[in-house]
Amino acid sequence: MTGQERSEEKSECVSMSPMMEADPALPESERVCVFGTGDLGHSLGLRLLQAGYGVVFGSRQPHSSSRLPHGAQVLGHAAAAQSAHLIFIAVQREHYDFLVPLANQLKGKVLVDLSNNLRKNQYPEANAEYLQSLVPGAEVVKGFNTLSAWSLQNGPSDANRQVYICGESAEAKQAVIAVATKLGFSALDRGSISVARELEDFPLQLFPQWRLPLRIAIGLSAAFFFYLLIRDIIYAYVTQGKDISFRIMVSLANKVCPIVSLIMLSLCYLPGVLASFLQLYRGTKYRRFPDWLDRWMLCRKQLGLLALGFAFLHVLYTLIIPIRYFVRFKVTERTVSVIRENRTTEFDTTTAWRSDSYLSLGILGFGLYVLLGITSLPSVINSLSWREFSFVQSKLGHLTLLLCTAHTYLYGWNRFLSSSTYKWYTPPGYMLCLVLPSVVLLLKLLLITPCVDRTITRIRQGWERGGRSEEP
Repeated sequence: MTGQERSEEKSECVSMSPMMEADPALPESERVCVFGTGDLGHSLGLRLLQAGYGVVFGSRQPHSSSRLPHGAQVLGHAAAAQSAHLIFIAVQREHYDFLVPLANQLKGKVLVDLSNNLRKNQYPEANAEYLQSLVPGAEVVKGFNTLSAWSLQNGPSDANRQVYICGESAEAKQAVIAVATKLGFSALDRGSISVARELEDFPLQLFPQWRLPLRIAIGLSAAFFFYLLIRDIIYAYVTQGKDISFRIMVSLANKVCPIVSLIMLSLCYLPGVLASFLQLYRGTKYRRFPDWLDRWMLCRKQLGLLALGFAFLHVLYTLIIPIRYFVRFKVTERTVSVIRENRTTEFDTTTAWRSDSYLSLGILGFGLYVLLGITSLPSVINSLSWREFSFVQSKLGHLTLLLCTAHTYLYGWNRFLSSSTYKWYTPPGYMLCLVLPSVVLLLKLLLITPCVDRTITRIRQGWERGGRSEEP
C-alpha cells in the first residue's frame, strides 16, 4: 500500500467517525457539500447555513479545519461527496486532481465550478470543461464565479445580485438556480457548458462599461488642456514675454474641468434626443436603433458620473481661488495702487446682477448635478418608481443642463464682442463647450412642442405610421 493510499484510508476513517457524520435528519435536497475551505468556500458555506441548508465541507485534513462556520460539518472528500447531491467546487483548477479518485462517489452528482483564472486564455479549455473531462459521470455547472467572498458572506447587494450559470443538464442547472434564488441572487442561464469560458472571463474585465466614457473624458481633457495651454500660457510668453506657466496647476485646470463636465453632460442627453428623432423619422418604435446608438445609450450613466466628477473638481478649484498667492498678491497690489492714486470706483449694478446670477445658476446647477448622481445609485433607483426615476433623470436632467449652460453664457457675457478674446484668431474654450449643450437644448425644445410631443407619445404607445398598430 502506497503512502498516498494510507493517507486517504486514514482520512476516510477519520471522516466516518460518529461525531463527524453528516446529519441524517436533513433530506439530501437540503444538504449541500463544499470542497474548499478557503475564503471563498468559507463565505459560501456561511451564506448557505444562513439560508437554512445543511453544509458539509470536504477537506483533506478534517481535524485541522478550524476556521469553518459554526454549524457546518467537515468530512473527508469521499464521505462529504456521498452526503449531498449538490457539490460546490471552491478550489482552483490546479488542485482538481484530487477529484479523479472520487469519480465513483461523484457519479450522478451536480458539481458547481466556482473557479476563475488569472488571465484570459490561460488554458486551452474552460475550467468547467476540464472538470467535466476529469469526472465524466458528474453533471458540471459553471456558476457563482462572478461573486466575491465578500459579496457571498454579506449577501446580495444591488450591484452584484446577478449570478450566471451554464451547463449541459437542465435538471442540474435548475438545482443550482434554486440554491441561488434561496440565497437571494438572481440566476441567469447562459446555455451550455461551452459558454463557461465567457463566464470565466467576466471577473477579468476591468470596468467594461466605463471604457468608452473614460476614453471620451481623457480625450476631451487632453484636447482642451493643450488648446488652452497654447491660447493662455504660450500666447502670453510669445507675444508679451510673460511667464505665467504657474497658472497651469489651478487656473488652467479650473477651465478644463467645467468645459469637459458640460460637454459630457450634454453627451448624456444627446443620444435620447437622437433616438426620439429617429423614431419620428421611422414612424415606429419596433425597429432597433443602430449599434453605435445602443452602445452610447448604455453608457449614459457612466458619462453622467464622470461629468459630475469634473464638476466637483471645478467647485473645489473655485473654492481655493481666494487663498492662492497670485490672487492675494493681485488684490493687495490693486488696493495699494487705488489708495496711492486716490481713485474711486463706481458701483456697477449691471456687473453685480451678472455676477450674482452667474454664481446662483452655478450653485443651482451643481445642486441638481449632485441630485442626479445620487439617484443613479442602485440602492436609490430601487426605491423609486419608474415615473419618479424618469422625472429626475430626464426632466431634472435637462433642467441641470439648461442651468449649467446659462451659467457658462453668463460667464462669457459680452466678451465675444471683444477682439482681444480671440487670441491667435481662436475662440476661447468656453465658447467651444457651449456648442453641444446649445444644440441639445434646441433639439429638446423641438421635441417638447405639442405637435411633436403628441406624435412621439403615440409612437411609444405602439402606433405606427401607415395605419399599422401593435400592442406595446
